[in-house]
Amino acid sequence: MKFLLTLALALSAPSIFAQAGPIDFEPNGFGANWAWTTFENGNNPAVQMVSNPSPSGINVSSTVCKFTALVNGAPWAGFESVHGQGIGVFNLTAANCQIKVMVYKSVISPVGLKFATPSNASSGEILVSNTLVDQWEELTFDFTNVLSNPTSTGIDQIILFPDFGQRSDNNVCYIDNIKFSNQDGSQAAAPMVPAPTPTYPVAAVISMFSNPYANVTVDTWQAAWSQAQLTDLQIQGNDTKRYSAVNFAGIETLGGNQLDLTNMTHFRLDYWTANMNPFKVKLVDFGANGQYAGGDDSESELSFQPIAQTWNTLEIPLSQFSNLNSLSHFSQLILSGEPAGSGVVFIDNVLFFNENQGGLDPVQQNSYSIVPNPTTDLISIKGLNNQATIQIYNSVGQMCLETETVATTTQIDLSSFQVGIYILNVSDHQTGQTQTYRIVKK
Repeated sequence: MKFLLTLALALSAPSIFAQAGPIDFEPNGFGANWAWTTFENGNNPAVQMVSNPSPSGINVSSTVCKFTALVNGAPWAGFESVHGQGIGVFNLTAANCQIKVMVYKSVISPVGLKFATPSNASSGEILVSNTLVDQWEELTFDFTNVLSNPTSTGIDQIILFPDFGQRSDNNVCYIDNIKFSNQDGSQAAAPMVPAPTPTYPVAAVISMFSNPYANVTVDTWQAAWSQAQLTDLQIQGNDTKRYSAVNFAGIETLGGNQLDLTNMTHFRLDYWTANMNPFKVKLVDFGANGQYAGGDDSESELSFQPIAQTWNTLEIPLSQFSNLNSLSHFSQLILSGEPAGSGVVFIDNVLFFNENQGGLDPVQQNSYSIVPNPTTDLISIKGLNNQATIQIYNSVGQMCLETETVATTTQIDLSSFQVGIYILNVSDHQTGQTQTYRIVKK
């Protein structure tokens, strides 16, 4: 019996859009190390990369950009990137023309945004006013009406006006998480099919979150110290959790809810992301005293490179978490990754299982055998109950094939399919159950 860490595939695809982003001003992200020039702002003090003044609400990221609009500055004072540096060279299109910017200001005033070409040609700034004071707010700048303008092509500079208008005092403005619509993982990308259904025997599982099992009590899926936003949702009736603006997300089982995992062999997690790479998983055990920072805590973190926009299944031997001294007082699961502060990830089937209890090969347990997998052309599905519906979906949820079978074994030709990851559903007419599998076309 084999248990694989189902992540080791690396697929490459050409970049579609050239503009750098999201501009998150994090040290390892975009913007923090760019050359920014202030203009028409008195003595033109430089913009600063500073700690988030209020890591709360929609923005819990660590680092933001600070611009102080001086009282003796022009109404249009602002800052800009250097031509041809940082943001890259790109065209505004229908796919990327809506730009979202997070702002934190002490006054209500318009915020301006525009782009320029190497010749400084621009179709002009778009002004959007904040409506909130002393809290983060996300503004949307819609450049749809300028797409036909020649200045929407060959753009190589971004220009911001954080406090556009007359002012009676120096106004401090914070800017963060500038996202083009094609980069906005919180809106643009989401799985269209649920995660694969695990089929381990009930007696072999300790489940934190998975529809097929009775779940243990979890104190919180978003600990107070988390830097992430949590949304509970359903995908085709299957419970799923979505984390956005991810720096790190803390999940806790504390006190009497701590888990004794000493009889478990593996950790299982299904996750789907469009923009996180790497994706990291950390397990934390509070030790024999069961207390945080009690002197015997231990933790271990693993890092993975996901296949984007498909469900990635982790079946990780607990022995791979080599820095864990014990698993008898498991208390925290921490999810993190890059880009810090703007990652979006969907998760399901958070559980532990014992591979030696009850025979755990999910295909064999349901008497289905799907071979070969990966394949270059044909796959055989064996062990069917005569009548079944076979459906195959691509990674964005589009159905590629649907067929009915009246035999215990059926063969499907995938030779015309593009290389990639596909989801195969087997709907048994006799039992009324649907099982989901991942297949790989080489």
